[in-house]
Amino acid sequence: MKAMIIKAFGGPEVLEPAEWPRPEPGPGQLLVRVLASSVNPVDFKIRRAGGWAGVAPPAVIGYDVAGVVEAVGPGVAGFARGAKVFYTPHIFGRPGTYAELHVVDADIVVPKPENLTFLEAASLPLAGGTAWDAVVRLAAVRPGETVLIHAGAGGVGSLAVQLARAAGARVIATCSAANAALVRSLGADVVVDYRAQDPAQAALAATGGRGVEVAFDTVGGDTLARTIAAMRPYGRMVTCVSSTADLSAALGRNLTVHFEFLERASHKMEALRVLAERGQLRPVIDSVVPLERVAEAHRRIEAGGMRGKIVLRVADGAEQR
Repeated sequence: MKAMIIKAFGGPEVLEPAEWPRPEPGPGQLLVRVLASSVNPVDFKIRRAGGWAGVAPPAVIGYDVAGVVEAVGPGVAGFARGAKVFYTPHIFGRPGTYAELHVVDADIVVPKPENLTFLEAASLPLAGGTAWDAVVRLAAVRPGETVLIHAGAGGVGSLAVQLARAAGARVIATCSAANAALVRSLGADVVVDYRAQDPAQAALAATGGRGVEVAFDTVGGDTLARTIAAMRPYGRMVTCVSSTADLSAALGRNLTVHFEFLERASHKMEALRVLAERGQLRPVIDSVVPLERVAEAHRRIEAGGMRGKIVLRVADGAEQR
C-alpha cells in the first residue's frame, strides 16, 4: 500500500512516500481504508523525536482517520465491510494513519457523522477528543459558568469554544483580530485580541472583576501561569500542552489544575458524532492538501497561526458523505 513515512527523526524533510506492507486485522480489530486524515501538533513532535511514543523509524505516523471498513477481524461485532467510520488511534507503539490502510482496535471506532464529508470528519477525532476531555470530563463545565479558552481559532480551541457553548457556558476566547469573526460565529460571547489586550485582564473586565470558573490553555509557555490572575477561587484550569511556568499562585486561590493527555475511548467519538449531527459542532478546516504534501502541512502547523485543522486527502471519495 502507499504511505508517507518518516525515514528518521528530524524536520519535515524526513517525510517521504513509500510502498508499505499491507496490514491485516487481528482479533478485536478492523482494517480501515483511510479516505482522509489530518495533522496535529503531536504529529510533528513525534516526527522530531518520537522515541517516547514507541515510534522507531522507518514508520508511519498520523493520528486521525475518516474512512471505510475494509475487513473485520475475529471477535468483532457491530461493524461490517463498507461501514463509514472515524476515530483517533492509540499512539504508543502503534502504526499511524498517513497511509491507505490502517488497523485499529474496534472498541475505539464509531460511525462517521452522517452530515459530514470524510474530510470534515477527519478533522474532529484527536482535536475534538482533546477538547471534550478538557471541557466535559476534567473541567466539568456547568451551565451559567464562564470559560476562558486560549487560541479559540485553533484546531482544539475552535472545538472547545463550541463544546463550552453547548454545555451552557458563557465563553471568552482569545485569538488574533483576523480570526475574531470566526470565533464569534463558533459561539464565543467575548473575543479577546491577545495581541492588543492582556487576556487575564480582559477576562476580569468581562466578568466585572469576578473572574472565570474555568480556563483552558492550548498555547503553552507561560499562558497558564498568566491566566491564574483571571480565575475565581476554586476554579478549574486545564492545559493540553507543556507548561514550565511557576503555577504556585494557584495555591492561594484553591485552584484545580489538570494536565491533559487524550485517552482514546469510543464514547468521546460518539459524543462528537451526536453533536455534529445536531449542528452543535462544526469542523473548522484551514485547508485540504493531498497526503503526499504532508511535509508542507507540517511546516505550516509548526509555524502556528492556524484556523482550525489542516486535513489530508488520502484517497478518492474523501469529499463525499
